Amino acid sequence: MRNYRVSVLIVAIIMSFSACKNDDIEEETLVDSDAVLKTAIVVNYVDVVYASYEDSYNEAVKLQNAITVFLANPNSETNFEAAKQAWLNAREPYGQTEAFRFSNGPIDDEDGPEGWLNAWPLDEAYIDYVTGDATAGIINDPINYPSISKTLLVSLNENGKDDNISVGYHAIEFLLWGQDAEIPAPERNKGLRPRTDFIKDGTATNQERRAEYLKVCAELLVDHLKLMVDEWKPSGAYRTAILNKPSDEVLANMISSIGILSKAELAGERIFVAYNNESQEDEHSCFSDNTHRDIILNAQGISNVYKGEYTRVNGSVVSGASLSQLVTLKQPALGAEITSLLANVLAKTKNIGEPFDYAITPASGKRQGVYDAAVILQLLGTKFTQAGSALGLTVTADFKE
Repeated sequence: MRNYRVSVLIVAIIMSFSACKNDDIEEETLVDSDAVLKTAIVVNYVDVVYASYEDSYNEAVKLQNAITVFLANPNSETNFEAAKQAWLNAREPYGQTEAFRFSNGPIDDEDGPEGWLNAWPLDEAYIDYVTGDATAGIINDPINYPSISKTLLVSLNENGKDDNISVGYHAIEFLLWGQDAEIPAPERNKGLRPRTDFIKDGTATNQERRAEYLKVCAELLVDHLKLMVDEWKPSGAYRTAILNKPSDEVLANMISSIGILSKAELAGERIFVAYNNESQEDEHSCFSDNTHRDIILNAQGISNVYKGEYTRVNGSVVSGASLSQLVTLKQPALGAEITSLLANVLAKTKNIGEPFDYAITPASGKRQGVYDAAVILQLLGTKFTQAGSALGLTVTADFKE
């Protein structure tokens, strides 16, 4: 259901401006109207965040169910492919939630689950066998890890070094697709893990442990996303807290989050690192060759926060008062510039090249498109900081210390 509160609100603000005759009364009305609009933006923001995490949770449950069906009958290639498709589907809403990071919110706080959900890059050999080492990983080490459990896998995540990732979307991705050891090519050269890796008495070893590992990872993914749903639901602790914070503090965090994602994280870490190294090991979803979707979805998430609008998996739309309206109200030229840049970002990321690991190679002829997308993302991040200044807020588009 669309939220039409913003239309009534903006009309009321405009009418109040027009009705003012006395300069003092007009100035007071402007201040009051700003406060009303800012409050409406925060209220709509928490609705957008909640809907996004609720969709992510629901799709993760579907993924867990698909994995359960597959593990019950791993002889079925249809079940195996259905589990992979469920993973791809689950990434669609979650990729957009990345725009809520870097905002001093519960996803990134001291006990936040981000590192258990979307940590990357992942050292494949930490989990399972890789080319040249058939006994690598937790799965193939029953002596040190006799039992696969939630507690164990969470404790092992990022244990020893940053890429020792044991859980989350990318651990599940690796278990479903396997190592992507193919040379990047125009067609999507995804990992080629056979379903026999999960069949008892098949051609691999430790099949039952691998199946248990995949099952536990799926359970943890659902558990950790449920934490976010609970924080942001109507009675959630963080939702209650954020609605009681000064609006300017929340707006500053919102703008910083999309500024940092746009300039530092997406352009810098997720595109330019892989671009400069020409390495598929540095791309976000290398096992499934789904990195192009990651980039598109992250950019869409930025748009969602700025425009105050999210299209749910079922096609319904959550929308309301937005940063875009506030910035345009304060500085029309800057608002128009950001709106144009954002449209350009969405267009360039959608044309970045698929598969991404091939697009970043000189042979692809697509490197310029990758570069252009990263550059405009950086520019957008800079413009967000200007928007913050225009609103009298202290924001950043660089990683916070």
